[in-house]
Amino acid sequence: MNVLRVGLFTECYHPIRNGIVASLDALSFALRARGHDAIFVTPEMPGYRDTSDDVVRVPSLPLPTRTSYRLTVPYLSKAQSFSIVHTHSPFITGWLGARVARRTNVPLVFTYHTQLEEYAHYVPFEAHATRTAASQLTRSYANAADAVIVPTLSMRARLRDLGVRTRIEVVPSGIDVALFARGRRSNALRQRLGVAPGESMILSVGRLGREKNLELSIEAFAKLGDPSARFVIVGDGPHREALQRFAARAGVESRTTFAREFDRSALPDAYASADAFIFTSVSETQGLVLVEALAAGARIVAVDTPQTREVLGGAAEIVRSDAAELAAALERTLASSGAPAESDAVARRFDAVAVGDRILSLYQDLLHARAPEPLAAIGAGTARL
Repeated sequence: MNVLRVGLFTECYHPIRNGIVASLDALSFALRARGHDAIFVTPEMPGYRDTSDDVVRVPSLPLPTRTSYRLTVPYLSKAQSFSIVHTHSPFITGWLGARVARRTNVPLVFTYHTQLEEYAHYVPFEAHATRTAASQLTRSYANAADAVIVPTLSMRARLRDLGVRTRIEVVPSGIDVALFARGRRSNALRQRLGVAPGESMILSVGRLGREKNLELSIEAFAKLGDPSARFVIVGDGPHREALQRFAARAGVESRTTFAREFDRSALPDAYASADAFIFTSVSETQGLVLVEALAAGARIVAVDTPQTREVLGGAAEIVRSDAAELAAALERTLASSGAPAESDAVARRFDAVAVGDRILSLYQDLLHARAPEPLAAIGAGTARL
């Protein structure tokens, strides 16, 4: 196989911490493990300096909203050559990638990470119009790609319903399964998080945004029959203060720890130190934290959605989106012991290198479809915007 130079165009990358960044790091690791080059093209972040030469920063401007994201200025300061352009956003950075692919005649792959309609509340316009515009953007961008990757079957069905007619491949977002499997229960960590000896620790991990539906997790925790349990919320985001107020109204503020963001290397022990992991988001395309929790051996309680059911299989308690049912499921989980027997097998489906091999197979298929040009010539083009 020829060495590929893959351009990964993304609206968000380090220092931002979220599921997209984690999945991109996993993909780049898998590509490099197979001897290929992975180059990130992403907006500049003021005050942040990359430690790798494999990141190309594009000029950016602040957005007029409370967010760590930046508005991309679609300009590459020097020519770039790629064998494949793989985009991870349908916004300006994604269209920049699409333009590079078109100008240099290389395949364009788009990974559908986000149901944009579920984020309409961040835009200061009428909600229905915003959701309609988000759907139209997703459809037009996806149909411009040579192939679209979705992490679950339910998201493939979702895109077909939106009118996407291009090729769609179902490939999950991967993680370093071995890293999370090394997580160990830590009494010292539990103590730092406010969990006293003999108390139960219920954990949530993820970005604190309105679309994550964490109010339901807090409401379920408030209905729990164990008054000594502690709810630990790892993550940060624009909805944190609202969630703190909600916890106060629910009467569980003193038993809830808002732990902010953890370094990724610290997450395995956090999962392994929990007595139960709760997940109530219904806006995910996959839910990377579910895979991380599985790999670390956590016992999971989750709200039932097609994508959550697809990821978890029989390795979790999956219940309706109802606080009382979630509380009952948490009580059953806290009374049980050990990780579900299915956890290891389910988690292995998301191993980053195996997932990367599936994506590499797609790249090769698209490159061969570009015949009659010899593969060695593909990617020799350059683009400057």
